[in-house]
Amino acid sequence: MNTTLLLATDLSHECQAALVRALHLSQRSQSRLDILHVVDPYLPEHTLPALVHAIEEEIDRTLNTLCEHHELNRPAATEIHIVSGVPYAEIIREAYERSASMIVMGTHRKQGQPDLISGTTLSRVMRRAPCPVVSIPHDGEPDWQDILVPVDFSLASRHTLKEVLTRFPNVRLTLLHAWDMPVAMELCEGTNYQHWRDMERQRLRQQLELETERLMADLHAKPDLELVLQQGDPSQVLLDRLRQQPPDLLALGSHIRVGIGRATDSLLERLLTETRGDLMLCRTW
Repeated sequence: MNTTLLLATDLSHECQAALVRALHLSQRSQSRLDILHVVDPYLPEHTLPALVHAIEEEIDRTLNTLCEHHELNRPAATEIHIVSGVPYAEIIREAYERSASMIVMGTHRKQGQPDLISGTTLSRVMRRAPCPVVSIPHDGEPDWQDILVPVDFSLASRHTLKEVLTRFPNVRLTLLHAWDMPVAMELCEGTNYQHWRDMERQRLRQQLELETERLMADLHAKPDLELVLQQGDPSQVLLDRLRQQPPDLLALGSHIRVGIGRATDSLLERLLTETRGDLMLCRTW
């Protein structure tokens, strides 16, 4: 079945990295590539024909330049589409109407300023899109090799893992599970706490390994897989892991739980501002 990748671009330099990623993904999956740009709905109507023509020419020129520079073939099925409206709403509408299998967008970095991300087009699309949304902060390797999926074995994390294995079956996959003990500070004073914690970690690892084996069997997948189990606050465990061992791609679920821990808005904003790799957010339902 033919699939459609939707690249949303604002013509900025940051979006060129997203276009390169979309080209690689389209070539790898033999997907159609649709490129969307949204113009201001309050522009004078008589200016639109010339503006739309100029934007289409600029996108076409950029597409050809990047294909030549990265030695990529231009997808045979490519459409440049210019619409007028509110950017995040038009991107979501086009994704529905085109039955897009994925949306690719560039990331405008606001390092250390997560509050400036919360109202952006990217964050709004990520929360509302009907398909996985990938944010691209900069040029990377042609193919993702290392993918990190935080898991709590909820429906959301299972769905995200299925999306990853279906789309990228040959990657090195790390499953990260964090377990938190709200009274750990109090318990650490007890003489038997260390022994109990080690036993609990062993029991939890066995349980997670069994759950992982079942899930892999259900998906008929045999990836190069590592299961990482770490005690601590789930959000902090994830952020620390990303700083110490950044993956090529972080894949998360968009349910009320983002892979691990509570999907508070601040966590998504921090991930968009602090992670160095690409980020994919998958809608559970």
